[in-house]
Amino acid sequence: MEQARISKQEAQPLTVQKQKPYEYTVTFTPVDRRMRFSPKEIKHLLAGALIVAAVGASTAIFEFQNDYTMLTSFTLILTASFFIHELAHKIVAQKQGFWAEFRLTLIGAIITLISILPTLFKIISPGAVMISGFPDQKKLGKTSIAGPTTNIILSAAFLTAAFTLTQYAYLLLFGAAFNAWIAFFNLIPLGILDGFKVFAWSKKIWVLAFTLSLVLTAVSFKLLFY
Repeated sequence: MEQARISKQEAQPLTVQKQKPYEYTVTFTPVDRRMRFSPKEIKHLLAGALIVAAVGASTAIFEFQNDYTMLTSFTLILTASFFIHELAHKIVAQKQGFWAEFRLTLIGAIITLISILPTLFKIISPGAVMISGFPDQKKLGKTSIAGPTTNIILSAAFLTAAFTLTQYAYLLLFGAAFNAWIAFFNLIPLGILDGFKVFAWSKKIWVLAFTLSLVLTAVSFKLLFY
């Protein structure tokens, strides 16, 4: 057997660090498709609702001034419309077996807080529904279209009611215009918006939803301001 030659420097004692084998655990849990809210999510929802309600009140006070019934109604419509959109995302995601909870985002909350001021353009986006899991393109598309769909339905309902309950037509048209705008804006197929994921999943469904939101936006704003 050939012997290896080792110099005096190389012959110094070697310290060998023993490493523990890589260990990990995997926990399998059954998919829970029920509607559920964690205590943390409830706190974020309440904080978000207060921020959105503040934007609604600051907007309505210029439109309805001392009419507190109309001011309160407008604020409730604005707040409910936003969170129905977010909860629709949550429901569909959880029905498909994903973890989904609403969370405030720092940038979104700051921008929404700024919108409380009398600015010309208001952005209402204090947070979003966060989803965890491995959704494919179809499941992600279904989750994304859920939010704008609720706003399209609400806009159509408010618009129809405006022609029936004429004494509240101005308020109802505001509700129709706001919901139509939320749907239209979110369906733009860019970046992190819902439209990007819907477009990637089904172009036919995206075209249908985007067209409806565009028509509702144009009609409701025209009736509201002209």
